[in-house]
Amino acid sequence: MSQKIANRTTGLVDYKELETNILSSIREGRPLTGRDGALTPFIKKLLEVSLEGEIENHLSTESEENNRRNGRNSKTLNTSSGSFELFTPRDRNGSFEPQAVKKRQTNLHPELEKKILSMFASGMGYKDIASHVEEIYDHKISAAEISSITDKLLPVINEWRSRPLQSVYPIVFMDGMFFKVKEDGRCVSKCMYNILGVDQEGKKEVLGFYLAESEGANFWLGVLNDLKERGVEDILIACVDGLKSFPTAINSVFPNAEVQLCIVHQIRNSLKYVSSKDVKSFMSDLKKIYQASNKEIAENYLLELDEKWGTKYPMVIKSWQNNWENLSGYFKYSDPVKRLVYTTNPIEGLHRQIRKFTKTKASISALYKQVYCAIKKVEEKWTMSVQNWALTVSQLDIFFPNRLKIELN
Repeated sequence: MSQKIANRTTGLVDYKELETNILSSIREGRPLTGRDGALTPFIKKLLEVSLEGEIENHLSTESEENNRRNGRNSKTLNTSSGSFELFTPRDRNGSFEPQAVKKRQTNLHPELEKKILSMFASGMGYKDIASHVEEIYDHKISAAEISSITDKLLPVINEWRSRPLQSVYPIVFMDGMFFKVKEDGRCVSKCMYNILGVDQEGKKEVLGFYLAESEGANFWLGVLNDLKERGVEDILIACVDGLKSFPTAINSVFPNAEVQLCIVHQIRNSLKYVSSKDVKSFMSDLKKIYQASNKEIAENYLLELDEKWGTKYPMVIKSWQNNWENLSGYFKYSDPVKRLVYTTNPIEGLHRQIRKFTKTKASISALYKQVYCAIKKVEEKWTMSVQNWALTVSQLDIFFPNRLKIELN
């Protein structure tokens, strides 16, 4: 009997044959792992040898004398080195519990689920993940299986969305973004409300996200009440877009919060109602207002804007006048604070990152998972305080006395 046949009979591993196969694979440019990898039969052999040893040990220590071998079961085992048919010995009494590969276990690589979650968190769709898993692991996986794996994120997301928050946030940005999602077989539009806070150390933190049919002050009221229930007692400056009744909703929950409407949103909304031939000239006059060195000068420029354009674009001028109290708050601050609060750019930057993870239309459940993963990826980069935070927080402490809870050693 040759050494190779003897090894197969006795359950030993022919390491010389393994070495030959590996070297041959390297010379021929074939992979060691995955589909047709040289290591795949080696792993199969090792596992079957281990299982044979386990049943021999089980039978030798079995109290019932009549228990004995009863053939073998076969199943397809998926491993990081490829898939193969594994033969597992069984006993007559059914008391044998293999440990190397347990009953009903079909995946040897426990990291597979972690890899799938990682790919999902990187913004890959179900089809791309399935294709990647099949290529790398030689294992076919359906979209339903991937969804089931990623569903393990849902309790984590629910816990994160209900976590306690800090009592005071100096600055909070609030804005909504729209998604197309699949609901009852139809593609519908949903608004995701996102809240980005800057804590007392100047660190950015996503406080939560909420899904609704459309953006509206009434729903924001519920969102703000949720923040309060989770421990937020005070907000110094709330930076928001020009949604009607939004300032009223904010002050009904946080009465001492200063509302700063986004200048960029106000400009965008204004230009929608300005003729294209007037846009350049109109914008030149608008810049004088929002780039003024102080509020008094800005108000003079606003009067000039009314005199020049009020007859032609009364609705636009009236919007600036009606919103002026909430638009002009930033003028009293120094440049570091001004740059931070006069627009909602920080949260719009977050929205751009979220968009990278939500390119495909998905169910509401999948959207929650995608948005959460996107947020956690973005937060990994938020390790430093916002720029010039020391100057900013000093200014805020002057304008909002006794409201910050900063303890100096």
